[in-house]
Amino acid sequence: MKKIEVTTSATIFDDFSQLSSEDQSLMQKAIEARKKAYAPYSKFKVGAALLLDNGIVILGNNQENAAYPSGMCAERVAIWKAGSEYPNLKVKKIAITAASSQTEVNKPVGPCGACRQTLSEYEINQKEPIEILFMGEVGQIVKTESLLSLLPFSFDSSYL
Repeated sequence: MKKIEVTTSATIFDDFSQLSSEDQSLMQKAIEARKKAYAPYSKFKVGAALLLDNGIVILGNNQENAAYPSGMCAERVAIWKAGSEYPNLKVKKIAITAASSQTEVNKPVGPCGACRQTLSEYEINQKEPIEILFMGEVGQIVKTESLLSLLPFSFDSSYL
């Protein structure tokens, strides 16, 4: 038997003003996308803004459906839109923000497991890291240098 230790690192920003201007702009676009989310059931809106290597920004937001769980997360909406419209471009970073109409979301909300798996496929395929920034409605922002830092022991096509 062998025990290993898996570690990851992230940068925590106290608020929006501490981000670089590029990251502020991307997060602002994620906030705009979040406001357009369709979340009448959960009342939990999520927005994502994805920056491609040519400077194009792709937006996504969660889309719910009365036939739970037929909805889709903001991150997957954005990454699949990028993949379908710009299949040969690389994803540099993605900003994610979440808010609720029932309570203030004041802590960072990272991507769900399904979104982490989906985003990891793009990062692995492009052979370059995707920076991830995520926040709630207000408060701290988490930034990681790679999606895979959020998903140790990831599953990819090499297992198939």
